[in-house]
Amino acid sequence: MDLNKILNLATSEIESSVSLSNLEELRVKFLGKNGQINTYLRSLPKSELTTLGKAINLAKQQISQELVDQTVKLTSSSVLPSDPTIPGTRPLLGHLHLITQAIIEIEAIFSHLGFVRRRYPEVDTDWYYAEGLNIPKNHPARDDQETFYITSDIVLTAHTSNGQLHEMELMKTPPIKMINIGKTYRRQASNTHSPMFHQFEGMLIDTDVSITQLIGVCDYFAKSYFGSDRRTRLRPHHFQFTEPSFEVDISCSLCAGTGRIGDRKCAVCKSGWLELGGAGMIHPKVLENGHIDPKKYRGFAFGWGVERVIMMKHQVSDNLRDLYTSDLRFLSQS
Repeated sequence: MDLNKILNLATSEIESSVSLSNLEELRVKFLGKNGQINTYLRSLPKSELTTLGKAINLAKQQISQELVDQTVKLTSSSVLPSDPTIPGTRPLLGHLHLITQAIIEIEAIFSHLGFVRRRYPEVDTDWYYAEGLNIPKNHPARDDQETFYITSDIVLTAHTSNGQLHEMELMKTPPIKMINIGKTYRRQASNTHSPMFHQFEGMLIDTDVSITQLIGVCDYFAKSYFGSDRRTRLRPHHFQFTEPSFEVDISCSLCAGTGRIGDRKCAVCKSGWLELGGAGMIHPKVLENGHIDPKKYRGFAFGWGVERVIMMKHQVSDNLRDLYTSDLRFLSQS
């Protein structure tokens, strides 16, 4: 079905609608995530997106306006009941924001493993943010193109790893099991980045901690949050505050980790795996800076994005910034 046919069909059905509930069904049918406009958009070859983009946006605006006009028409023509004892229309109940729901779920998952929820400063000193985490003064990770500097020694934290040193100082003696969930800030803005976003940072320190345990924790979270069929893998990477360091991937739900759907590559993952975040064994220097004896204790840490796991689980949008809009059509999706 081409764009003009979709537009004509939408106009006809909206003008014929007789109830507000019917209008909402039509909104979803034509403008929803899997509605006819978006289905048509996904069917276009890339070469036509530029030339047809304006026409598609105009069609969306026209359908939206027709929905508004019909809503006003139906509302104004309604006859108020003369019997005051007839129950009124109950107002819609709100619900927790998707990010808040995810934080509550993440905290609950890790609490089953004995991790205690913490929240540490989002505005912190250079020591906790970088130097104490084995990131020297001239390291690229401290480039002011990435980090919001308040003064030369105070920053808006670009990660939740500053909580590692705070937790070591608070607890003083292992075992330590902490999950730190909070806001972080970076000078980035795109479909997959926002100047402010949320991270959760886990840390475990004890006398006998290994990569095997790290894998177990990653698997437990993936299966608890994403589904029992999900698997994880570690890829070698480099972070200044862990050694060895890894990127953690989870198997793609769409292609079941095969990388293919039928005879085609999976459109979501391309390879069977999706990147979850970073992890690794805590660097001995970081343990020393937290006044923990690295000859006696070992630990691991991981840091992952809350918004990222939401988008990976629910596939509500391909634009992270949608999570911060006030558009009830988006926020009311279930």
